[in-house]
Amino acid sequence: MNQDNTITVETMVHAPMEKVWESWTKPEHIVNWAFASDDWEAPVAENDLRVGGKFKTVMAAKDKSASFDFAGVYTDVQEHGFIEYTMDDGRVVSIQFVQLPEGIKIIEVFDPEKINSQEKQRAGWQAILDNFKKYTESL
Repeated sequence: MNQDNTITVETMVHAPMEKVWESWTKPEHIVNWAFASDDWEAPVAENDLRVGGKFKTVMAAKDKSASFDFAGVYTDVQEHGFIEYTMDDGRVVSIQFVQLPEGIKIIEVFDPEKINSQEKQRAGWQAILDNFKKYTESL
């Protein structure tokens, strides 16, 4: 990960660590939050949460006009604390789960891609994180 060029998004989830972790890692939950706006969905999620394990989430427009696989391989997994993976395009993502008195702070740091502006990427990843927060707190 090139620290000079990374993008960071974060949120505070008011829920216990076990619920946050399960919501983040279990396919039956991932399909309910892994999209940035209401006109998108995540119809398929697969997750083998271990170092060397692969994951894939299909992100698709509800009108079927576009879809893509968000996929990669885990390089570090520390239960209830830290996840790092390399996406299929070689970019690195790390996610910290920090237990605080008011809940779980999630800090996600990722290498940007070269197509969209950093502002657009930050907004998109933040929207997905906000969706995660909303979904997890509603459970």
